[in-house]
Amino acid sequence: MKIEIIKCLSDNYSYLIINDKDKTACVVDPSEAKPIINFVEKNNINLKFILNTHHHFDHVGGNLELKNKYDLKVVGFADDKERIPEIDFLVRDNQIWSKDDFEAKIYHTPGHTSGHIAFHFYKEKKIFTGDTLFSLGCGRIFEGTYEQMFDSLNKIKKLPKDTEIYCGHEYTLQNSKFCLANDSDNLKLKQKISKIEKRLKNNLPTIPSILGEEMECNIFLKAKDVETFSKLRDLKDNF
Repeated sequence: MKIEIIKCLSDNYSYLIINDKDKTACVVDPSEAKPIINFVEKNNINLKFILNTHHHFDHVGGNLELKNKYDLKVVGFADDKERIPEIDFLVRDNQIWSKDDFEAKIYHTPGHTSGHIAFHFYKEKKIFTGDTLFSLGCGRIFEGTYEQMFDSLNKIKKLPKDTEIYCGHEYTLQNSKFCLANDSDNLKLKQKISKIEKRLKNNLPTIPSILGEEMECNIFLKAKDVETFSKLRDLKDNF
């Protein structure tokens, strides 16, 4: 399995999950259609599925155009069937979604939205977290509660430490400043920030991040309880 990172809009990432054997592919959270189409056409990709982590327009904006052009099937959370455009396959928490050679476990991760999910390709140790977990950050809470977001992050923390995390936005540098302001003695965080700055200087994405590193450096994953997490989330909203 190969992952292609596709930059969309101003700071969104969509992802093409490509089967090396036959070039069939899924696209995760297509913010817009054009960058996806450009890559697919240039590289002769056989696009088959759209995987949506949640209903926000900057994650589903390309659904309709891509579905109509390539006759795709859209996968999303069952309770969001009225909010995700052109949804075909309805999935639920802890379900295994398996089509062709693609197989992922679904985690319901509410907090950012009530119907947010993550796609965990557990055989390949890759998880697509949308706007729940970012590199050195977590999503704003719009429809859920602090407790729900805290629990969603803890679900992800239970995965193998070498799991690669593919999130929905390039927020890493700004997130790193907040982490450093609240965890200034963290040497591993400082080392990670140095790597981040080098990648951005070379116009490279900071994604994927590795779960084990995130657990050492991401201050939201280090929060021991909901109260601590809530205070940090409020501080970040005004940072």
